[in-house]
Amino acid sequence: MITGKILRDAIISGANAIINNKTTVDELNVFPVPDGDTGTNMSMTIGAAKKELALLPDDCTVDKVASTTASCMLRGARGNSGVISSLLFRGFSKALKDKNTADAKDLTEALRKGVDSAYKAVMKPTEGTILTVAREACEKAESMDETDEATLWQAVVDAAQLSLNNTPELLPVLKKAGVVDAGGQGIVYIFSGMLSVIKDGVIIENEESVKTVPTTDFSAKGVYAKGIDPEITNGYCTEFIVNKNEKASAERLRAFLESIGESVVVVEDEEIIKCHVHSADPGKALSEAVKHGYMTSLKIENMLEQMAELEAKGEGLEKQANDADSDSEFKYLAVDENTPFGFVAVAAGEGLVNMFKDLGVNAVVTGGQTMNPSTEDILRAIQSVPAKTVFVLPNNKNIIMAAEQTISLADRNVVVLPTRTIPQGITAMLNFDPDASAQDNAVTMDMAAQGVQTGSITFAARNSDFEGHKIKRGDILAMENSKLSFTEKSVEKAAVKLTRQMMNRDTSFVTIIYGEGITAEEAETVCEEVKKRAPKNAEVSVLEGNQPVYYYFISVE
Repeated sequence: MITGKILRDAIISGANAIINNKTTVDELNVFPVPDGDTGTNMSMTIGAAKKELALLPDDCTVDKVASTTASCMLRGARGNSGVISSLLFRGFSKALKDKNTADAKDLTEALRKGVDSAYKAVMKPTEGTILTVAREACEKAESMDETDEATLWQAVVDAAQLSLNNTPELLPVLKKAGVVDAGGQGIVYIFSGMLSVIKDGVIIENEESVKTVPTTDFSAKGVYAKGIDPEITNGYCTEFIVNKNEKASAERLRAFLESIGESVVVVEDEEIIKCHVHSADPGKALSEAVKHGYMTSLKIENMLEQMAELEAKGEGLEKQANDADSDSEFKYLAVDENTPFGFVAVAAGEGLVNMFKDLGVNAVVTGGQTMNPSTEDILRAIQSVPAKTVFVLPNNKNIIMAAEQTISLADRNVVVLPTRTIPQGITAMLNFDPDASAQDNAVTMDMAAQGVQTGSITFAARNSDFEGHKIKRGDILAMENSKLSFTEKSVEKAAVKLTRQMMNRDTSFVTIIYGEGITAEEAETVCEEVKKRAPKNAEVSVLEGNQPVYYYFISVE
């Protein structure tokens, strides 16, 4: 039998396995563009669950372990690979509900429910990816006669490895690059880490924790690291998880917390209510919380003391604290019935952030390529917008799935517009009609966004043989609608050539957005060269975006 302790330790071991090997998985990414790499996203997703699992007692049930894992991974999911991983473990939560222990049959059912959930979440599933590896491992488990749990999970790992080895035969791009699928490799590491406990009772150690010695504790940072009013009355940051009883009500608990404090965030799923509040008396929050169930993961911090400590350590550590945790970036606001619409966008770069805010976006989540925000990051931003309907613009194909997971978590209506690029997000906002319904706006904004051609100029993060191009690390890449068009040695030449390639006689608007490392003078030079080649009546403009990774974003309409 698999006890709660065994399952807890197995998932922690699986998390450590992917954390230890995240760089190896990252390097399997075939696409040469710098992006939110698979290994990093998967390790951060399951890493979010690892922290909570470590707090569970040895006598916990498999139900408790599975539900905790699913809840934490859902909120911590980053990138498509992270979301798919979270959905696979969601299957464990469904299959092990109300169970104290689990047998081989339960594990098989857990895999099946997880695989089915993952396939349903992907609009156009691609075989030769993490989905295939998980599915074929599940099918192997289903083909097994009655057996013990260790033998079953050994078969699961072996089948996952065989499936992984075959991914190049299903995806030609992998075969040409001589690699296996990155997401599939990630799930093999996780399953193998779990096997170490299920079969041998050994938790794989986290090698990073041995190598990394933190210089200070940054457990409550954000805006609290600087500029707090010394007369502040709600100086205690209190966080806890309530394991719900029969009388539990997230709505009542939220209302009480709002009556005694501020920065209230209350998020629930089937089993728990996760709470965050700034108040003058943490005891009041805790006294009310116990009426709704028993508490775990309790944390109370004096924000004024933290502020003093951080300021004493200088601006460098303040920045590190702010960057390390976005917990305080957005404050929860209840829905205002007089505010029909609100907006959340994902973007990086001061210029782009200001651009979206000028267009009416209420909250901008820092992120994009190389910085995929988690589902919880996006959820917090949504909960800070006091509108009945909140439109979310991910502006990156690897963030759309994480954004979509917020729909079932938020306490207000959420509409995720599948914007895959920054120019698409800008165009979507320009086409918002405050007098139209949410449904009509969703259709209109999406259609307008999909009509935008997006070009981008970036650099190769790795050597690659991709789509007929032999690419060396550092080469300048010209991307048209997320597909590699050509390589260049000059950023300026690449920008002009790509824009000319994207334009036609019907082009009316060309917008050139320049990023970090590009001066205003260099951007103007590109703009003037584009004007010489643009149709006579086309309007060509240049904007400062300050975005990292991409030298230029180019929008053609």
